[in-house]
Amino acid sequence: MAAHRKPKKRSLSGSTARTAATFALASAATATAFEGTGHADPRLTPSEVKAKVDALYREAEVATEKYNGAKEKADRAETALDGLRDEAARKADRLNTARQDLGSLAAAQYRKGAIDPSMQLVLSSDPDTYLDRAARADRVGHRQAAEIAGVRRQVRSLDQLRTEATDTLKDLESRQAELRKHKKTVTGKLGEARRLLARLTEEERARVTGGARTGSLGAAAEGARASRAAARGTAPDGVKAPDSRAGAAVSYAYNALGSPYVWGATGPNAFDCSGLTQAAYRAAGVSLPRTTYAQIDTGRRVSRADLQPGDLVFFYPGISHVGLYVGDGKMIHAPNPSAPVRIAPVDEMPFAGATRIA
Repeated sequence: MAAHRKPKKRSLSGSTARTAATFALASAATATAFEGTGHADPRLTPSEVKAKVDALYREAEVATEKYNGAKEKADRAETALDGLRDEAARKADRLNTARQDLGSLAAAQYRKGAIDPSMQLVLSSDPDTYLDRAARADRVGHRQAAEIAGVRRQVRSLDQLRTEATDTLKDLESRQAELRKHKKTVTGKLGEARRLLARLTEEERARVTGGARTGSLGAAAEGARASRAAARGTAPDGVKAPDSRAGAAVSYAYNALGSPYVWGATGPNAFDCSGLTQAAYRAAGVSLPRTTYAQIDTGRRVSRADLQPGDLVFFYPGISHVGLYVGDGKMIHAPNPSAPVRIAPVDEMPFAGATRIA
C-alpha cells in the first residue's frame, strides 16, 4: 500500500498573492475610512453650523479688511511707480538732447583746432576785433561750463529717480505678495463656510443666514423710496439726516439694498462692508479711506447715544465691520456672502464705536 502523505500546501502564486494583499489593504483602508468618518465628521446641528459659519465670516472679514488695506497701498505704489517711470523717461530724453548739443559743440571745436590766445592776438590784423571775439568766446565758455554742470545734475537726478523707482517696485512686489496671502485666507474661510452651509437643508440655511430679510420693510419698497429720495439728493422720507452729505450717503445705502456681498467690492453692483460705506460717501462727494480701521479715524467720534443718520458704526474689537446708521437703532450694511445688503439692528453685533463724517 502506498504511504499516505499530507498534501503539500500550495504557495500563492505572484499574482494571487498580490490580489490577496490588495484586497486586505483595501479592506483595512475602508474600515479605517468608516472609522475616521464616524469620529472626525459628526453631524452638526444647524446652531453649531451657524456658530462655525459666523466665526468663519468674522475671520474672513478681518482678512478682507487687511486685503483692502494692502490693495490700497499697492495701488498707490503702482501709481507712484508709473509716475516715476514717466518722469525718468522725460528726464532721459532731456539728458540725451543736452549730451548731443555738447557733443556737437565739442566736435566743432576739435575741427577748428586750438591756437594759443596770445599768438592769435599777435597774428590778428585787427586786435580790437579779436579782443571782442575773445570776450564773446569767454562768455560762450562759461555757458558751455554751465551746460556741462547742468548735464551732470541731470545725470544725478536721473540716477536718483531710477533708484527710487527700484525701491517703489520692491514695495509694490511686497504689497502684491501680501495681497495674495490675504486673498488665500479669505477664499479659504469662505470656502469652508460654504461647505458647512451645503450640509443644511434649504430651510435650515435660511434660518442660519437670516434669509433675505431687510428689517421691518422689504428691500423693494425701501429701494423704490430711496430712488425717489436720490432724485432729490436727500435721505428717504422719515430719515432726518443732519446735513445734505449724510442724507445723500443714506440715500445711496437705501438704493443698494439687496445688492450682493462680494469681498473686495466697492460697488456699484456689489459691496463688502467698508466698500458700501466708502461708495455711499463717494456718492455724497466725500472721499473715505478703504478700510474699516481707517474709516473709524475719519471725521469725529460720537457715542452710541448720539448716533444720527449717516454716522458710520463699527463692530468687534478689531474694528472689522462697519455699517451706515439710518436711525431708529438700525443700520444698512453688507453682512457677508450669505446675505445681501440689508437693514439690521445696530445691536446685532458687538458695538465698537462710531464716527460722524464732518
